Amino acid sequence: MLNQFRLDGKFALVTGGTGVLGRAMCQALAGAGASVIVLARNGERAANFAAELGQGADSFAADVMDKAALERCADHIRAQYGRMDILVNCAGGNHKNATAVPNERSFFDLPADALQWVLNLNLMGTILPSQVFGALMAEQKQGVILNVSSMASIRPLTRVVAYAGAKAAVNNFTQWLAVTMAQDYSPHIRVNAIAPGFFIGEQNYYLLYNEDDTLSARGQQIIDHTPMNRFGKPEDLQGTVLWLVSDASRFVTGIVVPVDGGFSAFSGV
Repeated sequence: MLNQFRLDGKFALVTGGTGVLGRAMCQALAGAGASVIVLARNGERAANFAAELGQGADSFAADVMDKAALERCADHIRAQYGRMDILVNCAGGNHKNATAVPNERSFFDLPADALQWVLNLNLMGTILPSQVFGALMAEQKQGVILNVSSMASIRPLTRVVAYAGAKAAVNNFTQWLAVTMAQDYSPHIRVNAIAPGFFIGEQNYYLLYNEDDTLSARGQQIIDHTPMNRFGKPEDLQGTVLWLVSDASRFVTGIVVPVDGGFSAFSGV
């Protein structure tokens, strides 16, 4: 039964593969036997991480907003490996200037360019890789796409208007693409998403902790509404990722799985 979770002989690409969550996902995939291609904007960092992974790992420098660069990566994969089995769309994030902060930056003052940047990175940064690498899967009539959404898509969070809206759109896109791939290309192409709860990263640390490393009021509020009473650790995502990209979930497509310590289940009372 456990062999269904193995990924031996599979080729997987992870966008945003050098980020906190992306690294954990790459490690899980490699640990299950997959050959991982780490895609990130910083080519040197991606190459160094791929060397750490071993297991035939590779890297490619590209911005998920640059379709031409993604197509060059797809050409490399086609020539080097002849196939791609798994795509994990992990690239994403928020921008400080797109975040409303009391007594500092109101919703009405959020600059349009910062809001657009967040919308593009999270939504188009999921759609474009799905177009480019999904086309490889359509050619071979099989594959798995895993999108990374957010708890903000399910329970809209204060302050992060563009991020929450973009991730909600990712959920909708996940369902749309799951149906499209299965009906128009192959029932052996699956598309799902995970919605991580609150994990500490470089982009949200300033919201969750004070300068003295104590919890901010927002950080404490989150902990108070998380039944498991802690923030997530990157490795907490690994089991769910392996389930959704492996044959263990071969009849699962079009779903968004919360990995949130119970946050989405708690009404606050």
